[in-house]
Amino acid sequence: QVQLVESGGGSVQPGGSLRLSCAAPSSIRDIDCMAWYRQAPGSRRELVAEICAAGGLSYADSVKGRFRISKDNSKATAYLQMNDLKPEDTAVYYCHVQAYLDAYWGQGTQVTVSS
Repeated sequence: QVQLVESGGGSVQPGGSLRLSCAAPSSIRDIDCMAWYRQAPGSRRELVAEICAAGGLSYADSVKGRFRISKDNSKATAYLQMNDLKPEDTAVYYCHVQAYLDAYWGQGTQVTVSS
C-alpha cells in the first residue's frame, strides 16, 4: 500500500509557526499536484494549498499571506510553511498527491493553535 509520509504537526501559540512536510514514495510516478487539506472537528475537509508540476499555485483565502507551499522535486516532497498561526487553523492536516489518474492521501497530522 502506497503511503505518504507526513511530519511537522504539533501545538503552537497564536502567532507561531510550523512547517509540515509530505514525502511521496518513489513508487508514485508522474506527480501532477501535491496539496495540503485540513479538517477541523465538525467541518468538511478543505483545500489549504496546492502546488502543481505545471507551476500552478493556489491557496485558501483564509491562509493567503500566511502560508506558503513549496516542493522539492528531487525528493518528491512538499512543504507547507505556516506563519502567524491562528486558533482557527487548528485541524488535522492531510497531504494529497495527484498522479495522473491516481490520488493518494496521507494519514494526517494534528496542528493545534492555542494559548
